Amino acid sequence: MIEISKALKLIDRETSAIGTEKLDLSDSVGRVLAENIVADSDLPPFDRSQMDGYAVVASDTINAPVKLKIVGESAAGRGWHKTMKPGEAVRIMTGAPAPDGADAVQKVEVTKESDGAVEILEPVEKGRSIVRKGSEIGSGSIVFRSGEVITENMIAAPAAFGYAKVSVGKSPRVAILGTGSEIVEITKKPGRDQIRNSNSIMLEVFCRRFGARTEIRSIVKDDISNLKSEIKSAVKGCDILILTGGVSVGKYDHTKTALSELGAKIFFEKIRLKPGKPAVFARLGTTLVFGLPGNPVSAAVTFHLLVRKAILKMQAATSTDLRTGHAILAADAKAAKDRDTYLPSRLESNELGQLIAHPLKWHGSSDFIGFARADSLVYVPSGTHIKKDEVASIAIL
Repeated sequence: MIEISKALKLIDRETSAIGTEKLDLSDSVGRVLAENIVADSDLPPFDRSQMDGYAVVASDTINAPVKLKIVGESAAGRGWHKTMKPGEAVRIMTGAPAPDGADAVQKVEVTKESDGAVEILEPVEKGRSIVRKGSEIGSGSIVFRSGEVITENMIAAPAAFGYAKVSVGKSPRVAILGTGSEIVEITKKPGRDQIRNSNSIMLEVFCRRFGARTEIRSIVKDDISNLKSEIKSAVKGCDILILTGGVSVGKYDHTKTALSELGAKIFFEKIRLKPGKPAVFARLGTTLVFGLPGNPVSAAVTFHLLVRKAILKMQAATSTDLRTGHAILAADAKAAKDRDTYLPSRLESNELGQLIAHPLKWHGSSDFIGFARADSLVYVPSGTHIKKDEVASIAIL
C-alpha cells in the first residue's frame, strides 16, 4: 500500500503528451492550449471613451459651470481624427476614440448642449473615463500560455487577436470497461441481486470534461477469461483504459490477475486512501490502465485524484492536480487510522465572507446519492480528527 503522493509521482512519470491538433476556437473550451496566444495589437487599440459625454481638456472645467464650443463628434467605428484645442469639446460615445488633445470625458448627465456649445456643469479630473491605448495589454504580449486549460471566459481574447483556430493537446482516447456479474446496462431493469451500470456514464462525463474522447465498452461478467479478452481488445484503440470493479481481494475480483496474466506492468495496486484503497495503476503495451473500485464514490474520488492527472498530462497541461485551498469545517471530520481520507463536501460562504465546507451526510463509498451534491473534498490526514469550526485543506472538484 503506497502513499497518495507516491502514486501521483508514478502517474506523472509514466504519462507523456500524445501530440497536438488544430481546432476551431469555438470548439476549444475544456481543451489544453498547445501554443501561446499573443496579442497582435494594443488593447484598446486607441484611447477609448468609457462614457457617453464630451471629450474635454480637464483644466477647462476647473471653474465649472463653463461653456465649451463643440467642434465635432466621435462615435464607435467613426472617430473624430483632428486635434482638439483648449476651450473646445467633442461629443463622444462609449467605445469611441478620444480625440488628440482631450484628456478627460465628462459624462452626458452633467452637461447641457445648445446652439453648438456644451455647458459642463461639474469639473472633471484629468484622465477621467478614458481608457488609454494598450492599458489592457500591449502588442506582442502573451495573453495565455501553452499548457493552460481553455475556459469559456477565455474565448473572447483569442478571437480579439485573430485566432479563428487554436493549437491544442490531442484528446486522449479513453475506453471505459465496467465489470461485475451484478451489473446491467442502464436501459435494463435490474433483476434480483443486480444494479444498473451508473459508473461508466459517470466516468465518461468526467473524462469528457477534461478533454478526452471516450468509448463505453460492454459490461464484462466475473469471468477471468472473458475479462482478459475484453482488456486485450480495449487497449488496442485507446491511450487510457479505465476498469471499474474487480480490484479488491474477493473471490470474483479478477482485474489484477487478468492484467498480470496479460503481461501488464503494475505500478501500484493499493493506496493509503479512503475511499479508494484498492485502486490499480498499470501499463499494458502503450496503454495506461486504471482499475478503479466499483463503489461509485470511490470511483469518483480516484478518478479526480488519479485519472484526471493522466488525461491532462497527455494533453501537456501545465497544472494536472486538483485545485486546493482551505475552508472552515461545518462539522467534525475524521480520517481512517492508516489512510488519508477525502470526504465529499459542499462549499458556501458565511455572512463574514469565510469559506465553509459542509461534509456531506453519506453512507459509505456506495452512496452516490449523498455524493451528488459534492463540489469539493475535505482532506483529513490519516489518524487525525479535525473538529467543527477548525480549518481544513480542501480540493475543488
